Amino acid sequence: MVEKTSLYSDCLLNQGKDCLGRRLGPKLLGRTDDSKRLVKDFVKILNQVNSEEVPSFMKLPESYAQLVSEMKNNKYSAKEFALMLKGMMEKSEREIRESKFAELMNKHFAASAVPKGIHCLSLRLTDEYSSNAHARRQLPSPELLPLLSENLLHHFVLSTDNILAASVVVNSAVQSSLKPEKIVFHVITDKKTYAGMHSWFALNPVSPAIVEVRGIHQFDWLTRENIPVLEAVEGHYGIRKYYHGNHVVGANLSDTTPRSFASKLQARSPKYISLLNHIRIYLPELFPNLHKVVFLDDDVVIQRDLSPLWDIDLKGMVNGAVETCKGEDEWVMSKRFRNYFNFSHPLIAKNLNPDECAWAYGMNVFDLHAWRKTNIRDAYHSWLKENLKSKLTMWKLGTLPPALIAFKGHVHPIDTSWHMLGLGYQNKSDINEVKKAANPIELEILRLAEFDQVYSVIMQAMVTDASSMEEQLLNPTKAIKGLTKYVKNQDARIDKLVDRMNGLIDGNSSHAPGKAP
Repeated sequence: MVEKTSLYSDCLLNQGKDCLGRRLGPKLLGRTDDSKRLVKDFVKILNQVNSEEVPSFMKLPESYAQLVSEMKNNKYSAKEFALMLKGMMEKSEREIRESKFAELMNKHFAASAVPKGIHCLSLRLTDEYSSNAHARRQLPSPELLPLLSENLLHHFVLSTDNILAASVVVNSAVQSSLKPEKIVFHVITDKKTYAGMHSWFALNPVSPAIVEVRGIHQFDWLTRENIPVLEAVEGHYGIRKYYHGNHVVGANLSDTTPRSFASKLQARSPKYISLLNHIRIYLPELFPNLHKVVFLDDDVVIQRDLSPLWDIDLKGMVNGAVETCKGEDEWVMSKRFRNYFNFSHPLIAKNLNPDECAWAYGMNVFDLHAWRKTNIRDAYHSWLKENLKSKLTMWKLGTLPPALIAFKGHVHPIDTSWHMLGLGYQNKSDINEVKKAANPIELEILRLAEFDQVYSVIMQAMVTDASSMEEQLLNPTKAIKGLTKYVKNQDARIDKLVDRMNGLIDGNSSHAPGKAP
């Protein structure tokens, strides 16, 4: 026994080629070996290689079974075996991580790209505008024009270049309203989408509600002299590269989580440098005769009557908004200024409080009469200029950060039931919450795969009076279902990789130590 122990010690010290086969082999091949020292010494070697890099020239087996086979044939030393095992585990971890990020990228592109059916719908509507006199009819009809500035009515503003989204928002608001005859929608779009957007609402009226469609080019006030900063934002090379460039090149995937990466992808959408997205800061100038409006993003669906919004007393404030700092969900409803600004920048640290509550910018009640008495627009422009000068080191653009500063001291919190944010993105969202929501539901398309059934129901419920044209609206439901199927396939692939790595860790193999072959 003394001779056996001595030989084993010499084997470990010299890392002889026959060491693993002599001492570790019986354990792996299922034969008994009561030596506890083997485990202790092997743990010592594992700790040793833990701080070492796996040699780049080392050829790693593709499976645990192949590792055992090569070990028997090549008689690896204990250290070689440990390094190889470490390399295999690191490789599996990389594959799992890369697969997860690839899944997120594919979801991002699927969510932000324009499906063929929707693109064709827009083209067909544009063609209708040029060939069909009914598609070009005035919106609203001449006798209803005075109502566009009637303050006894309920005025909604929607800014979007997405015809499908606009249709869903408008139809859902009208269908949910107890007083649809009091609804006036002001839909603002860009020049390339104007013809298609106008055609849709001209051919598919939502009576008794009124819809006005206007292109940015039709507002005389929107000139370069009045919006010089936004012109600079759209033309700034660094900003265009940040939003339109490769989202993966240069990204340090090892220092971020998949969910954080998904949030960054969404935040880098090119829409954030579009004038169409910044248009809400000019509402008092664009609608000089209106006193109060409700601004809606194009990613909401209305489930209840919104009439009570006009009865809310804003107590002299400009902006009625849902605060996003008082919920339990860390991704949606636990947001403070620190989540949006770089407080290491001296201007930010000097002027802002990191603990101040943030608010949602997708469903807002604006008192335009009170707004006109403030310098909100100038403050917005001023801070955008400072951020450009600092090369985007104060915040990474978007419309919410400058709005948080510009509206500081002008926000009146409204009940959270008016705006359920992050459907499919909040950790704690569920179907019951969706059904109970009093009003707009913000759809986070990146994670809609988990809520494809809800989305299908919403889409089908919002599209009415189906015709050959309107049936095009059902295509996105099929697209979402296809995306869901793809995501599930990706998840299955990730599960296999996880099982493979767990097999390496736990020895869940027929050749694992201590098990019979």
